[in-house]
Amino acid sequence: MSNPTADKAAPTAWVVTDGSAGMEIQCIGLAKALKLDYSVKRIATTKPWKWLPPALWLDPLNHLSPSGDQLTAPWPDVLISCGRQSIPLNMAVKKASAQKTFTIHIQTPNTSAANFDLVIVPEHDKLRGDNVLVCEGALSPITPEVLEQAALKFEGVLEGMPTPVYTVLIGGSNGCYNMTAEVMTDLVSKLAKLHQKTGCSFLVTTSRRTGPENEAILKSALDLVPHRLWTGDGDNPYFGFLALAEAIIVTPDSVNMVCEACSMGKPVYVFDLPGGNQKFNHFHRRMRDLGYTRPFVGLIEDWSATPLLETQKIADEVAKHMVGAPQ
Repeated sequence: MSNPTADKAAPTAWVVTDGSAGMEIQCIGLAKALKLDYSVKRIATTKPWKWLPPALWLDPLNHLSPSGDQLTAPWPDVLISCGRQSIPLNMAVKKASAQKTFTIHIQTPNTSAANFDLVIVPEHDKLRGDNVLVCEGALSPITPEVLEQAALKFEGVLEGMPTPVYTVLIGGSNGCYNMTAEVMTDLVSKLAKLHQKTGCSFLVTTSRRTGPENEAILKSALDLVPHRLWTGDGDNPYFGFLALAEAIIVTPDSVNMVCEACSMGKPVYVFDLPGGNQKFNHFHRRMRDLGYTRPFVGLIEDWSATPLLETQKIADEVAKHMVGAPQ
């Protein structure tokens, strides 16, 4: 997949991940902010290599599954990777290009940061170093221009909906959090009471992790209040829902989703789920302390925060390192 709007004079780049949306979108966000002519490479690795640390991979470029993209010359000027499976490939391209490809890895790698030109980590990760850049939360492709375009594209969804309009971003269970039927019932009860108090309407999205039982509970409750619900059919209105909301309610299970909500500079409320771990807890505590989020207990207050737009800030730092890199 190539960037159709790329400037042909721009440096070439590969975005290399295993295709996971949360990883890929961070790499694309950085590539766009750097104005690179990027192509997305979704790799699939083979056994036993996919289970081994990067240092133990033999000839990684020749152990890619044909079910995914292959990585072959000509090598890009820049390679941006994210995720464990992409690490050996990032290092292999650096070597195959005779060190000419500028390599960037997003998130803490399970190898030395010295194996890359730059490593970008969220603040809640512990890795630090001379070639490590630290960002608040996760990178994303969201910019004010993207949100303005999305608002224009999806403004029709607001027709006939009473104000205020609140967006609700619902994830689901993962390795850290657990969204049960009881938890979903509590959330929709709070949304119903919020409508009763304010006369509001809701723009709601779910994820694949929400699950059919929770979606059924959600749909049943939303039938009683004005809303628009997107569960995966048709054009994804996600950015539009962010741009059109007066406030945003989000579950805590995705750092990406919380950071994207905070990109608006609007009130963002986190509806807690059972679970969490040290990294998630640190992340959410820091977002509250910095004034980006508040807990959702059924009320929406009138407050605002500075938009969380880390991607361009990090891109500016990356550009400085690229200019100073040996050719």
